[in-house]
Amino acid sequence: MSVTASCDFDVLIAGGGLVGGSLAIALAATGCRVGLVEAVPHDSEAQPSFDDRTIALSRGSCRILDGLGIWSQIADTVWPIEQIHISEQNRFGSAVIDAREQQIAELGFVIKSRDLGKAIWKIIGDCSSVTTFCPARVAGTDISDDRRLVTLAEAGAERELSTRLLVVADGARSQLRNELGIDASDRDYGQVAVVANIQVDGRKAGHVAYERFTPQGPLAILPGRDGRYTLVLARNSETAPLVMAMSDDELLGLVQDSFGFRLGRFSRLGKRHAYPLHLVTADRIIKERAVLIGNAANGLHPVAAQGFNLGLRDVASLAELLADGLRADAAGFDCGADDLLQNYADWRSSDQRKVVGFTDGLIRLFGIPGAIASRGRGLGLTAFDLAPAAKRELARQTMGLSGRLSRLARGLPL
Repeated sequence: MSVTASCDFDVLIAGGGLVGGSLAIALAATGCRVGLVEAVPHDSEAQPSFDDRTIALSRGSCRILDGLGIWSQIADTVWPIEQIHISEQNRFGSAVIDAREQQIAELGFVIKSRDLGKAIWKIIGDCSSVTTFCPARVAGTDISDDRRLVTLAEAGAERELSTRLLVVADGARSQLRNELGIDASDRDYGQVAVVANIQVDGRKAGHVAYERFTPQGPLAILPGRDGRYTLVLARNSETAPLVMAMSDDELLGLVQDSFGFRLGRFSRLGKRHAYPLHLVTADRIIKERAVLIGNAANGLHPVAAQGFNLGLRDVASLAELLADGLRADAAGFDCGADDLLQNYADWRSSDQRKVVGFTDGLIRLFGIPGAIASRGRGLGLTAFDLAPAAKRELARQTMGLSGRLSRLARGLPL
């Protein structure tokens, strides 16, 4: 679908990754004129949003994806999580969150980022109401009366588009966030996540996700098919290159020593990838006719696997407000109105603060050295494991089912 320089959009989304792409799908059936700008084709090996990382989808996220018609496209590629096991290396005390205790079938599911991205862009390709610009990027933006002007750079040339609302979904290192004049704090954890597939010798597929804290950094092992798990090993920035340079046998031994034998013997590693870890939080998530969602608003440490889930709740909330407005007054509704954006910011602020505080707090708590701190953590884990009410509340938080829920997160149509 060709678009001229004078074309207007109700919503223009900058960033066609998992979060931005999901929002485009959510808005496709509302009658909203949607534009989607992405710098890297979805099927390119260079696409950073659709790489080999594994995503743990919360129960609330699964409901949202189902409501958007995405779940049916990925159902054959996901793997259920029935338990989450939390422990600290060489210390007593552990905690288990069990789906059966919560009276549900599973806490969530695991999926490869690449598989989810492929499904999202397949649906986008079938959405006639979504105009895609790829490869392209938003090079600049300004306000003009009742719309935001956007300079689009593509194929060595520039053109100007206009939109009622500009949605910034271009990631934690968002250049567009800076262009809008929104500051963001960037805390370098001094850690790198080493990610790889890992095979357990003779082990059938399991359904337990493990979070283990070690003196060198957290270690997560997520379940998958055919005894294949995903390893996420955080190491400080100085030692991470040494880990990346280890032989497979050396790294398998390191993981075995850190994790123990509760799963059996680790026997094989896949290709490794390294990702620097930061906490990036925007000072504000709205500006005149602009809103930040996903990692552009909050880029998290992966310790609690909350990043994409938080961003998907951004999508569901914003889409609901826009859909309600369009239903009430399709001809006169302004997608970028100040009161709508303030309503969105008020809705999302509590959830975002809680999740940022929870993930950052875990890293800080388990990063305190010394035997006294470690004993205190062990006692805390034991007490938590014996407190059903506390586990129930944490389970609801990690499943994305606490606080004010969108219709999609409640399993209702948008």
